Amino acid sequence: MCDTYVSLSTWSKNGNVIFGKNSDRLDSEAQLITYAPRKTYSSGEEVKCTHISIPQINETAAIILSQPYWMWGAEMGVNEYEVVIGNESVQTREPLKEKGLLGMDLLRLGLERGRTAKEALNIMTSLLEKYSQGGFHSLKEYNYHNSYILADQTEAYVLETAGDWWIAEIVKDFRSISNHISIKGKGDMRREGIIQHAVEKGYCKDDNDFDFKMTFSLIPLPEVFPITDRDGCSLHQLSSNKEKITVPMMMEFLREHEVGICRHTRKDQSVGSQVSLLRKNNKKSIHWFTGSTIPCLSIYKPYVFPAEEQNVMDSRPYSSKDQDWFWTRHFEFINIYKKRPKRDIPERNNYYKKLRSVETELLRRVDDLISKEESISESEFNKSIKDVNDFGWKKAEELIK
Repeated sequence: MCDTYVSLSTWSKNGNVIFGKNSDRLDSEAQLITYAPRKTYSSGEEVKCTHISIPQINETAAIILSQPYWMWGAEMGVNEYEVVIGNESVQTREPLKEKGLLGMDLLRLGLERGRTAKEALNIMTSLLEKYSQGGFHSLKEYNYHNSYILADQTEAYVLETAGDWWIAEIVKDFRSISNHISIKGKGDMRREGIIQHAVEKGYCKDDNDFDFKMTFSLIPLPEVFPITDRDGCSLHQLSSNKEKITVPMMMEFLREHEVGICRHTRKDQSVGSQVSLLRKNNKKSIHWFTGSTIPCLSIYKPYVFPAEEQNVMDSRPYSSKDQDWFWTRHFEFINIYKKRPKRDIPERNNYYKKLRSVETELLRRVDDLISKEESISESEFNKSIKDVNDFGWKKAEELIK
């Protein structure tokens, strides 16, 4: 279970693109904020993804990821060219393969190799067609297909997959996805032969009968989801706030409890969250990550490129979960606050206030920096963001002691 959002410049308050995502996975699966710098490679080198290896390219972009600790790929992230991608699991009528690229590997490859959202989309679909998606996506060997939102400072796309097949939609104003196939009709782009394949498999009668959402979904889906479901709720959050969407508002969307966008269940939880402000006119974008489980019980901290000196870990698979990681210690600390998130509990309300007080201060400091950005150098701006990042992590540590 996950939820991913994007609000384009036409829909956001200050004319910027705003992206948000919660990553819902096994409740004890640590998700780390990791960083890989730009790197060059020799001809013939391979990159070892989670389950398979593929040829490496000459140069990969610097990336910041929110990464399940045991895999090579990531649930969400951003590259130095300000391309952001978030993924969702989906179930489709196509068979699941035991070997291939994980959906999260495709996400990371798109970020490492794409300089725009459109270029990342083309890279991911080409790799999907060549290597397939497959293999277990969780430590309990759960397997699924994937959908994505890809965005940059000017545009966004929804990419949805069913096995080796794919379809894409150009986002107009706003969009969200929540674990169900959502692209209606024939989309704006699609893999050649997908309609013929659907007809041959008996998913639909003919070209006129083809509707990706209805044709490839494993279960019947409503034409429009009610706001009492996550799919309908997330779209309603966006649609009802034309030209009002801000970073703090996106954070609050991701903390919604009535339908469980901020997920607290024992089976799975919102184990990481990201909100990105993709600023127009090539201005420095700000990326906010929790680096901890359950957004309502976490603080978003700001990141910018380059990120070497910010609070990040090396972007690679880790063989086991470390009890000293902040994510792990935070997971244990908040156990007393996790249950019954819709209930008014004074002790938890008090903890909420402490968290939001810190986060409000972080947002204020970043806004102050943006307001005087023209009068300071880029290196001064980067250092100041690092100082805000350090302050946020210091306060986050204090609140779990």
